[in-house]
Amino acid sequence: MKSRSSCFCFPAMEVMEIDAEKNLQRKQSTYLSLDETFEIQKETYRGQQYSQIYFARLHLMRTLLYSLVPHWKSHLKVCTVLGLEEEKECVIVGTLYKHMKLKPCILDEYSKERSSVPLVKPHNFMHPDDYLVLEDESGRVKLGGDVLAHSAFVTGVVVALHGKETGSGDFLVLDVLEAGLPPQIELPLQPREDKYVLFVSGLSVGSSASNPLQFQLLVDHITGHLGDEEEQGIAAEIVHVVIAGNSVEIPRGFLNGQNLASKDQSRLSEPVKELDILLSQIAAGMPVDIMPGSNDPANFSLPQQPLHRCLFPGSAAYNTFRSCTNPHCFELDNIRFLGTSGQNIDDLEKYSEARDTLEFMERTLKWRHLAPTAPNTLGCYPFTDRDPFLIESCPHVYFIGNQDKFGTCELKGSEGQLVRLISIPKFCETGVAVMLNMKNLECHTLSFRTQFGS
Repeated sequence: MKSRSSCFCFPAMEVMEIDAEKNLQRKQSTYLSLDETFEIQKETYRGQQYSQIYFARLHLMRTLLYSLVPHWKSHLKVCTVLGLEEEKECVIVGTLYKHMKLKPCILDEYSKERSSVPLVKPHNFMHPDDYLVLEDESGRVKLGGDVLAHSAFVTGVVVALHGKETGSGDFLVLDVLEAGLPPQIELPLQPREDKYVLFVSGLSVGSSASNPLQFQLLVDHITGHLGDEEEQGIAAEIVHVVIAGNSVEIPRGFLNGQNLASKDQSRLSEPVKELDILLSQIAAGMPVDIMPGSNDPANFSLPQQPLHRCLFPGSAAYNTFRSCTNPHCFELDNIRFLGTSGQNIDDLEKYSEARDTLEFMERTLKWRHLAPTAPNTLGCYPFTDRDPFLIESCPHVYFIGNQDKFGTCELKGSEGQLVRLISIPKFCETGVAVMLNMKNLECHTLSFRTQFGS
């Protein structure tokens, strides 16, 4: 990540009254935004090619892998693809390309009639005939053998491979070296007190599945207006709220390229107005970060830029309200958080296989790249001088929004890194939010699922 940007220390904004004799004061934490690397300052598409982001990725990752090779295979020579010699073992470093038989083609998706609904539905495009290719500036070579499972890798990952060129011109892979978890800053010294960060995603305000009561119960709980004295005491320990994308859902029927009537224009803005009202209640009591998602009124390509503050006239009046990028990186009391609204993991699920979301998250950390499939199958801005999705510093908490279910685990690195992985479910469908205790990085869920009787 880039150097630290401005630091904000939010004061205790709310005093929650329990009775006439006892008051609870909300705990506070220091906040440091690290979103600078994801911000696009002067957006332009003139003369820019996506090959440049691949060159930047390969250059940085190759330098790193070259430094690891002597500890891995010190007796082997490091070659380029063009310098391979038949039946001579060596190490090559390059970018993987996955040839997929079922991968959608943009020409196949083209339709003469404009439509906001994609013609290719999201699903897994894996096929038994898929194979991997490694390429660098000198050329490319097809990979063979059983060591490198094509089901676990995707296009865009940079790796080091030990193997040899066969008589057929393929490269027989004998071993694989991934970059591994990046270095991690030390956690603050003990003892730490109980402080909670609340994560929620997929609010989908405005959708047919959205339940306003469900969201209001969540707001009332974290602002201390719900529950008994013990529950209000826990609510006072929530120091930050992160909303990880897909906060509103605009009816797709309006987005067909035609002029809208005035009544339809007002219907488009209603979900955002409703969201602003609820966010204002949260921002009045504590800091809240809102990230854009695939369904929100933001740019499509990653990194998504912050939702414009004019969308939230009520919430933006508070200095505790922060509209952030996606991906989003920040520190609370020197604990580093990194997360996305889920597009990077959703795309990996289409082009590779894993046990669950947490395994996909683990792979991105070990590859040191948040979105390896960008720009091949995941839209991203054509950066010319850098790849902002490279993970240069290992977070302490890595979260992904808009997943089907909640999941969490601890990931340990070879150099003592410890990362809490969190899969945040869609609140609209599950009524579940996630609470993380900054004292020990343990987390649990809060369920606000409601059901009306017939």
